[in-house]
Amino acid sequence: MATMKLILLQDVEDLGLAGEEINVAAGYGRNFLIPRKLAAVATTSALRQLAAQKEKIEAKRQEELAAAQALSEKLAALNIEIFTQASEDGHLFGSVSDRMIADAIAANGIKLDHQRVIIPEAIRTLGDFVVTLKLHQKVRMDLNVKVSRAV
Repeated sequence: MATMKLILLQDVEDLGLAGEEINVAAGYGRNFLIPRKLAAVATTSALRQLAAQKEKIEAKRQEELAAAQALSEKLAALNIEIFTQASEDGHLFGSVSDRMIADAIAANGIKLDHQRVIIPEAIRTLGDFVVTLKLHQKVRMDLNVKVSRAV
């Protein structure tokens, strides 16, 4: 299998941090990472540019970490309640999705990408549940979600 050497321009989950050299499959690099400007081919000029921007990348990383920690504090104060259709014995007609939780958070004025919501087990009944929010590579938090019957 052909591989190619790339330099990450942004942090990519499960792959590496910005500024790191990585080896990936040629198709993954050519068709996904490079078009989305997540990585660039590791040439000598690209390595020099990266060395010049090292401080800027580190400052941006620290800024993102601080923003994620501040967001975590805001989210800790929220009480999320989702209203949905359910049977008489408490089973939902469907299940609560990550999008529904992200929409409930957005209703409180905090925009959060639904892909950052991790539901450990499908929510298919009424009650209280704990979901994990991945706000940053180093910042995860648990959020209590109450699922109630819609009137």
